[in-house]
Amino acid sequence: MNYLLKVSTNHLLENQIESSKREAEEFSNLVSYQIESGLSRETVINNIQKSIEGTNTGSGFICMFDWSGVEICHPDPKKIGNQVSPNESYVKSINEELNTKDFYDLLQSKKGYGGLRKFSSDRSSEIIYLYPVKNTDWIIAAHANLSKIENEISNIKITFFLVYFLTCISIILLSLIALRYISTSYKNELELKNQELEVEVLALLKLNNQLNKYKSKVSNDIEGSFDEVKGKDRNLKQRLLTFKKDKLIAVKVDQIAFINTQNTVTTITNIEGVKFSSNSSLDEIYNSLNQTIFFRANRQYIISIKGIDEIFKYGNNQLKIKTIHNENIIISKNKVAEFKKWLNS
Repeated sequence: MNYLLKVSTNHLLENQIESSKREAEEFSNLVSYQIESGLSRETVINNIQKSIEGTNTGSGFICMFDWSGVEICHPDPKKIGNQVSPNESYVKSINEELNTKDFYDLLQSKKGYGGLRKFSSDRSSEIIYLYPVKNTDWIIAAHANLSKIENEISNIKITFFLVYFLTCISIILLSLIALRYISTSYKNELELKNQELEVEVLALLKLNNQLNKYKSKVSNDIEGSFDEVKGKDRNLKQRLLTFKKDKLIAVKVDQIAFINTQNTVTTITNIEGVKFSSNSSLDEIYNSLNQTIFFRANRQYIISIKGIDEIFKYGNNQLKIKTIHNENIIISKNKVAEFKKWLNS
């Protein structure tokens, strides 16, 4: 806005300067033409005076004075013959031209820049351009109405500030509308996600309830279950042979929390958190276990129903098992359905 205001102000001042220059030059050429035509100086002065007398001095006007500073022609006849005081008006020297920056500084500071005359704040108009008349000692002076120019600049400023204000209001309103639209859209999306989350929470609650029921069932019937399985399939074991340091230890199957393998080393963790090592692979161990009690979660883990503490949703259609020892085991999405069926068996 400041840039556009500056450009508009410079354009206004430039037009005023150019208009004053053109008017002064045309009058100077007219006077020169009359002198060259053989008219006497008195006749020429009378002709010029008649053409400018009565001009509204409240706006821009033309006057003529000689090199000594005496007014020869002026819209106000009372001014004719008066000596122009150095403190009466402002203008740059006759060989210099007033540019828009100097003109604007003149309007702002009311200070002259040296020359034939200086600015006086009592004057409503100001000489902004001088042009000499050929073959004479006369000078045509173009005046501009400073108050009028200042009012025009003020009007430009008011217009720009009004446009700026309305633009700001429009941006704020559009921002509020956009914010309302975005918030409504986000709210709807959030409500949909909340609904989906409620469904997932209910599903997890159901799954954890199934877990608790299944754990209770296993705790009450574990021995009978093993005896029943043993009678059907003697390959299923009730103990696993493990070692800890240099000791061989037989770990009861019903005391195992989970079994995992890492870097080809198989580790069996019991309910109390004690770890034992085994030379068997997970496949070999899993095939020898009661699969109503144990579940193959992934390539690295076999989990016991007694070792599961909580079940959480994880990633995209996956589950995360938190063991009683705070171990996290991921059930891949292609195993989730099988895991739920296992819990519900």
